[in-house]
Amino acid sequence: MNPPNEATMKTLELLIRTQELDPAKWIDFSEYGFRQYFLWKNADTGASIALLEYQKGGRIPVKHSHASNQFMYCLEGDYEYTDSQLRLTPGSFYMNPKDHPHGPTVAHERSVLIEIYDGPHYYEKPAFHTDQSISGFLSKT
Repeated sequence: MNPPNEATMKTLELLIRTQELDPAKWIDFSEYGFRQYFLWKNADTGASIALLEYQKGGRIPVKHSHASNQFMYCLEGDYEYTDSQLRLTPGSFYMNPKDHPHGPTVAHERSVLIEIYDGPHYYEKPAFHTDQSISGFLSKT
């Protein structure tokens, strides 16, 4: 990694190279076969952008909803919302509006997704999260 130069020290822009991700910053949901890496978080609003990596068979086990709009873009794999039978494959964009129940999900093969929230993720902690993994992403209302 190159040290910051004068121009990058004066900007608020952010550049992250996925080949240089800090292995210690992945949040592992090993019981559910996936892990998450936050590329950006806004502590004031709860908005975030994360990389999700699912193993084949990885899943979100329950129907749930979000306290903000959810957006996903599939980089690789085959990831399904089983109730609606929507399948994300490379190049697929998915949008789920605030408060809309969705899930469960399953990865039919190793899948890598970008996930974006425009506000807090949840009203209350879902079963597949821990106090540590949900920190900062619950709605304050």
